[in-house]
Amino acid sequence: MALTLLIADDHPMFRGALLHALAEPLRGGRALEAASHSAMEAVLAGNETVDLVLLDLTMPGAMGFSSLLWLRGEHPDIPVLVVSSNDHPRNVRRAQQFGAAGFVSKSAPAEVLRDAVNEVMNGGTAFAAARAERSDDDARLAARLARLTPAQFRVLMLMAEGLLNKQIAAELGLAENTVKIHVTAVLSKLECRSRTQAAVLVKSLDLDEGVDGSHPG
Repeated sequence: MALTLLIADDHPMFRGALLHALAEPLRGGRALEAASHSAMEAVLAGNETVDLVLLDLTMPGAMGFSSLLWLRGEHPDIPVLVVSSNDHPRNVRRAQQFGAAGFVSKSAPAEVLRDAVNEVMNGGTAFAAARAERSDDDARLAARLARLTPAQFRVLMLMAEGLLNKQIAAELGLAENTVKIHVTAVLSKLECRSRTQAAVLVKSLDLDEGVDGSHPG
């Protein structure tokens, strides 16, 4: 069966490298590309049938695991393979708990990526490490975020950046009163008393830094 992959990564050269590495699994299929969270949303909102998403965790519009959680909430039938330069063990474990079907380091050989894609498309999972112990805190966090609609999720991400309602309205092309309604709903669903508390919750989605102190990607 021909596959349709969505490669969500903000680096054109790396998207090209992924396409090259996956030339054989993609034979007869095709790849769609997105360089930001909003672009990924737009592709998935179209009439495209996507079989697998290859997801970078640090695209514009994403905060840590936010894009993964959005994908699992809005498109639960599409498996997600995280492809990240930050393979800190806790990040791999959290990706697994937040619903990813696999995790591949950007430093891994091409055959590891191909094997992971084949494994996931055959209904399996692709994690190099043993299955992690479940974190109740992460489970509660994922459940709370899953309550949000796509519009509320977008508002939350901008709230976390410190934008005011007026600025969020301008950014999303909404009426300011609509943004106020969304903010109220977001705080209620996340069980947060303030915008600051909601921002702290989003901050908890950040990636752990790599052991070498490198910037997560």
